[in-house]
Amino acid sequence: MQFTAEFRDAALVHKGIEEIRRTVTRPWTLMEICGGQTHALLNTGLDEMLPPEIELVHGPGCPVCVTSLELIDKALAIAAQPNVIFTSYGDMLRVPGSHEDLFSLRARGAQVRVVYSPLDAVRIARENPDHQVVFFAIGFETTAPANAASLLQAHALGLKNYSLLVSHVCVPPAMHAILGSPTCRVQGFLAAGHVCAVMGYQEYLPIAEQYRVPMSVTGFEPLDLVQGILLTVRQLEAGTHEVQNAYSRAVTLQGNLGAQAIISRVFQPCDRNWRGIGPIPMSGWGLRPEWAAYDAEQRFSVAHIQTQESPICIAGQILQGLKKPPQCPAFGQQCTPETPLGATMVSSEGACAAYYRYGRSR
Repeated sequence: MQFTAEFRDAALVHKGIEEIRRTVTRPWTLMEICGGQTHALLNTGLDEMLPPEIELVHGPGCPVCVTSLELIDKALAIAAQPNVIFTSYGDMLRVPGSHEDLFSLRARGAQVRVVYSPLDAVRIARENPDHQVVFFAIGFETTAPANAASLLQAHALGLKNYSLLVSHVCVPPAMHAILGSPTCRVQGFLAAGHVCAVMGYQEYLPIAEQYRVPMSVTGFEPLDLVQGILLTVRQLEAGTHEVQNAYSRAVTLQGNLGAQAIISRVFQPCDRNWRGIGPIPMSGWGLRPEWAAYDAEQRFSVAHIQTQESPICIAGQILQGLKKPPQCPAFGQQCTPETPLGATMVSSEGACAAYYRYGRSR
């Protein structure tokens, strides 16, 4: 707690903001990739303390938010089958599919359980050999090692009733998609510290060079965020485009090589459909062919399911930094945390949920 408290020191945070104020000379638009950073910025009020020249927009770094509608519908189709125990993190239960969510399905009798780790799902599979147990393996690079480890453990235990519904996505291809768009507004990035703790930040170096966009690997405490913003603004003002590490206590250039090895053993790159954004080539991970027996899509024959996004929800534009939640006509009206139209209002890391929770409705 003492170590964390140092990064919440109000005097140091205000000092950093004053340094940003002295440095900036023109408007700049920065994107924080991670939804956890979005909530931290709004929760602490940092977004309102920054000088008006700095505009923060919110990226596709919420794993619940970018899980495609078709994956949600596949999850619902699997969970509705008899003798299936469908396991998931709590946020996913309320993400709307085409017609309902997992929470509603559970209320009608389906065996949908909240777990806090994929290893909990493996334990459930051991305790229920007469049921098929499925874990909804969502997330960015951060959660991939644990999800891969659960499959390896199930294999080591000889469990035939455990499978993964995989919805893993990766940050660098999403950054390419955003920066390569003709409508891109982003001039600098705050890279997601937790993702970089696993993968390092080597993959970001060629992106910064190709698009001439500066980046700072940034943590989640107030001082982390202020330092990341300051480093990025300094680069913008100087006309440089490097990747700087403002989260060195948790992130190295190489990342966690052991975790990367586990990921490579179980997963391989694949195309992925992002909710509200659409397909991005080679932007996700799927199971390697040798682990196909643990693929829930194949086991339950749901790969054919396709869906259509809601025409009302503008989550895709929000996740690309083109609009902010209050610009959606449904925000706070048809779309609230109790009656969400899209995942960005459901997830604990969603931008719409953050704006609603912390009163940024202007």
